Amino acid sequence: MGFGTYLIHQDVSASAVRAAIEKGYRHIDTAQVYQNEKGVGEGIRAGIAACGLSRDDIFVTTKLWPGNAAWGEQPKNRQQALAAFAESLDLLGLDDVDLYLIHSPHGGTQRLAQWQALLDLKQDGRARSIGVSNFNIKHIEQIAEAGLALPEANQIELHPWSQKPALLAFMAQHGIAPIAYSSLAPLSTWRVDPGQDSAKTGETASDAGIFGKLAAKYGVSEAQLLLRWGVQSGYAVLPKSLNPERMRENINLGGFEIDNSDMALLRTLDRGDGLAWSVGDPTLID
Repeated sequence: MGFGTYLIHQDVSASAVRAAIEKGYRHIDTAQVYQNEKGVGEGIRAGIAACGLSRDDIFVTTKLWPGNAAWGEQPKNRQQALAAFAESLDLLGLDDVDLYLIHSPHGGTQRLAQWQALLDLKQDGRARSIGVSNFNIKHIEQIAEAGLALPEANQIELHPWSQKPALLAFMAQHGIAPIAYSSLAPLSTWRVDPGQDSAKTGETASDAGIFGKLAAKYGVSEAQLLLRWGVQSGYAVLPKSLNPERMRENINLGGFEIDNSDMALLRTLDRGDGLAWSVGDPTLID
């Protein structure tokens, strides 16, 4: 169970992360492109101090933004990727991170150079583990074909409407851990805290019905049901909230288990590739 910080503004990220740690979260997820690493680092230190923890008690993930030529950006080369990591460490105020990911496969011709930079960081210990995000099978195969060590994790959109069985089977075969984002995308009522942005689209706000019915059956919220589905499926999950009570609710998943018949029912709801991201986008392979 991690605490996600996507779209949490820099000016409130420190207080949000501290509150999350105080509520029991020990995995904090951020990224270069979120533009909140400084506040996240401040929140980590404040949370550690408030709870009498040590740095090793908190698992910290951040991500390299690779650059996207389609957006007018120059994809980062190996040295630029290393420099971006150093900047992230400086903003976070840390000596290392537990997991460093390439945020997307948009690096194109620099994709392998960026992965080689992450291998450098793993070797010198500044990134304890390394991985990717939003990579599909072809992107991972490209790494294997180059004779390079494979990612340890792939952070992808996963929820009952986007289950990616082929990608997950491939990842399992190669020992790549799945980390789920957008776990709460199917919520019939999207809960947005005051002052917090959401990437929710009109399509995803429609009421699927079944999630509310199952939540009522187990006496939990829809959010708890969806997060429990992810945990039972074997994924790390990264809910976010600025509301301390929702933070507490989201992490409180130990009192129930979705039974086998309902897990089977939820498996029938797969709509395909995803709402936030398309890992099957053919334009991402050069």
